Amino acid sequence: KKSECLPTREQLSSDQSSVLDDLKNKFECDGYVVLPSVLSSDEVNQLIARLDHIFEGDFDRGEPPDKMPPSVKPGRQPRVQQVINVHKCDAAFRRLVTNEILGRVVGHITSWDGVRLAQDQLWQKPPQSSPLTFHRDSPYFMFSPDDVVTVWVALDDMERELGPLEYVKGSHKWGKGRIGSSKSFFQKGGGKDLLYSAAEREGIASHDLEFVSMEGLKAGGVSIHNGLTWHGSGKNNSHEKSRRGFGIHYVPANVRFTSDAAKSKLWRSYIDEDVEETILSEEYFPIVWQRKQVT
Repeated sequence: KKSECLPTREQLSSDQSSVLDDLKNKFECDGYVVLPSVLSSDEVNQLIARLDHIFEGDFDRGEPPDKMPPSVKPGRQPRVQQVINVHKCDAAFRRLVTNEILGRVVGHITSWDGVRLAQDQLWQKPPQSSPLTFHRDSPYFMFSPDDVVTVWVALDDMERELGPLEYVKGSHKWGKGRIGSSKSFFQKGGGKDLLYSAAEREGIASHDLEFVSMEGLKAGGVSIHNGLTWHGSGKNNSHEKSRRGFGIHYVPANVRFTSDAAKSKLWRSYIDEDVEETILSEEYFPIVWQRKQVT
């Protein structure tokens, strides 16, 4: 199935609560929603123009991201490149992750009172690079409460050969558990072994799974998914084009780190000696939207 297109940026910026209500209903039913044309072509081009600078270590905010990809040696199989927390090093991406429209949409469809940035991830899939293992986002985010929502921004037109993002419709309703995290994001054979195992636990046969592809989503379009929604992507079969996407992970504004976070290489650098006393920094975990209190 191809993605369905829903409201425009102009509608999301307006006070049309019915538009957001429709999104909320679809998000609760399917585990994801799709929003075309959230970013203008100029905004997308500005982000893309910054990518070369970032990969070359030119950081205009003066601080490196948490993770940069290793250099690729000549003759090696193309590898998917991942940068974690681009917002720390680049002003254009910082503006995107703190965009109040995105925060407002996430807050409405989740009914959270406030929305906080937890992390961002830039994914660049070179031509002929491997599939991305189907997984859930939630197991990687060690916060309480444990709700997570991911906003995924297409930086290229999502053509079939590039291996667009795919969702398993309704999979956010499956049991939680720890299953959904993988030690390796890149697997041969399509990367669906973990997914099929989880489906089997739910009593669902693999042929009954409903995959929904983001094929057809244009650069600047956005999908938003529940942290429990299973998703992944196929191999980039192109011989010339990369596939670039940017994931923004949001959590409720009132979250605190769990004790497991202190043991995780993703989070431990942000934690004080006593995890229970750790306050999330507004610089690294900014609140991007808060619901207005009715007086």
